[in-house]
Amino acid sequence: MQKLIEVRNLNIAYGSPARWTNVVQGVSFEIARGEAFGLVGESGCGKSTVAYRLLGYGTINSLVQTGEVLFDGIDLLKLDAKSLGRLRGNRIALVPQNPTTSLSPGMRVGSQIREMIATHKALPAGMTMQARIAELFALVGLPDVGHRYPHELSGGQQQRVTIAMAVACNPDLLVLDEPTTGLDVTTQRQIIQLLGDLRSRIGMAMLYVTHDLALLAQIADRVGVMYAGQLVEVAPCDQLLAAPAHPYSRGLIASIPTVDGTERQARGLRGMLRRDQMSTGCKFEPRCDFATAACRTTPQALEPVADTRAVACMKWREAVAPETPVGRPKRRAGVAARPERLLAVADLDLSYRKPGFFDRFFGRTSPSVVRDIDLELRAGEVVALVGESGSGKSTIARAISGRLPPRAGLISLAGGLLAPALKSRSVEQLRQIQYIFQNPDASLNPRRRIRAILERPLDHFGIKADEKTLVDVLENVGLHAGYLDRFPEQLSGGERQRIAIARALLVNPKLLICDEILSALDVSVQARIVELLRSLKEKHAVAMLFISHDLAVVQEFADRVAVLYRGELMQLADTATLLSEPLHPYTEMLLEAAPGLRKDHFISHPPAAPTSKAVPGVGCPLAGRCPRQLGNVCAETRPPVQATDNGFIRCHLTTRDLATRASPANRSDHSRQSRSVS
Repeated sequence: MQKLIEVRNLNIAYGSPARWTNVVQGVSFEIARGEAFGLVGESGCGKSTVAYRLLGYGTINSLVQTGEVLFDGIDLLKLDAKSLGRLRGNRIALVPQNPTTSLSPGMRVGSQIREMIATHKALPAGMTMQARIAELFALVGLPDVGHRYPHELSGGQQQRVTIAMAVACNPDLLVLDEPTTGLDVTTQRQIIQLLGDLRSRIGMAMLYVTHDLALLAQIADRVGVMYAGQLVEVAPCDQLLAAPAHPYSRGLIASIPTVDGTERQARGLRGMLRRDQMSTGCKFEPRCDFATAACRTTPQALEPVADTRAVACMKWREAVAPETPVGRPKRRAGVAARPERLLAVADLDLSYRKPGFFDRFFGRTSPSVVRDIDLELRAGEVVALVGESGSGKSTIARAISGRLPPRAGLISLAGGLLAPALKSRSVEQLRQIQYIFQNPDASLNPRRRIRAILERPLDHFGIKADEKTLVDVLENVGLHAGYLDRFPEQLSGGERQRIAIARALLVNPKLLICDEILSALDVSVQARIVELLRSLKEKHAVAMLFISHDLAVVQEFADRVAVLYRGELMQLADTATLLSEPLHPYTEMLLEAAPGLRKDHFISHPPAAPTSKAVPGVGCPLAGRCPRQLGNVCAETRPPVQATDNGFIRCHLTTRDLATRASPANRSDHSRQSRSVS
């Protein structure tokens, strides 16, 4: 295949007042026209640094020491700003990780796409600008939302807009930097299917930077694995995931949790990346199970081991040898004893809109975004709250923490009623409930060093602590004492999230609200954080409301799972039961969308009655989308709550019909079907 872009011996260093640090060393790879190439590795390995150099971007304190980035034979590193500007967006486009910060908040999204097309004079002949913008929205599966501002769109819709903008000029190369991080599984699937469709239609090549190997399995042709600034393995995606050759690749894949609980074929990664402790030889040697004395002193470089595979390891043959499968740690299906109830939520009703004078005068009520929520947590229990973006998970968390006063309902903690608003709660109640936010960029003060960020809650709650306390909590989240004197901007996204977790743990809370705290972390760090949280739960009886879209992590960690859709609880059950016998159609949809480590050609089930949609608060919120809808009754009538052995389900279909995957009309056709996770 014809090469589109080729990276040769790229070496990049970052400068500080004290010294220069090599962050990318000897990286070489190529991407053919129409090929999808994945770049994976832990936070701080240099994958985003490499990716942004393909567009000529670099921070002010970075220096390209050696190397070439050849795009159609032109070295991008030698082009001036004007020449790069003609390429960016036109022939090489970027889809960034966070669409919220990449879209201008003061411009309508249609105007932003219009600006891209006009700048590069890329309007197709015979087509109006408005028609082209509408065509691009349709291409990414959106209605014409050009009149809206970014804040009026969901996270998934914002990401689709950035993709529409990126492909507006039919680029030859699309660079994607973690484009699905933080999105729910169904939206992730939609984005991946969209990218695959665009690739086949436009014929563009892709560089896909991610830490999510399960999603990468659905789209990538080849994968490059990076560690400490070096490529340690390059192989076809299916070969890499089935039989990784490098010990790091092997440990990385073994760290990935799966919904089906598949046994690991190797041990997960141990330790963490410490650039200050790396040897002069193999960078992975301090963490490698196969390392010898020679590995410490002998530098490793990529060498071909097959026609389509290259590995940087002298021990790769030992690493690919079969091992005895390592079983995943068994966890309890629920809390063994029934400890005291810590948190109780009753009849919770939430709205972001406050009624105005005329609303009160005419007796009008604002629409609820969350309604009829009943939930409880016991000491030491983990309840996972799952559902798609916009379902109301974070809204419930905000109400429990006091950041959104409820319109109706009661919230109590340890038997005492909590004031609706944060400002009315006692200092002790504030300490007992700690909130870990999804986006650490917004929750960490950029002008404070990490030491000051960690010390602030200790000072606020009057807790005495010394240097060792700070160092210990950093080590618990996989960091070291050297981070105390850094600023948040000097940390990767995953490292900033670990600081946010450490800050919450310092004050010994009774209840942790974890709002998608693992979505930006590598699988190896996820495993470390899950073990840390499990330890807190077991040793100190810390309860947790764990908001997540990753059902594999939920399976390993949560005692019970509450499934939320459009502000209503659809199902509540213990974790093992819910994952093995999902019952509710929406729960089944979530499980079906969860990707595995093999390409599965996922196709969602079509809705049974797509035109029969419910008014919020009147019928079932899933009406119009449900593959098992019973006609208009689902849209016009509130579904009954049915008790199950360890929870409840909200659906018009009986639990018997749901268990046999049949509706009353065709039960006989499905009577022989057994219950299974789709």
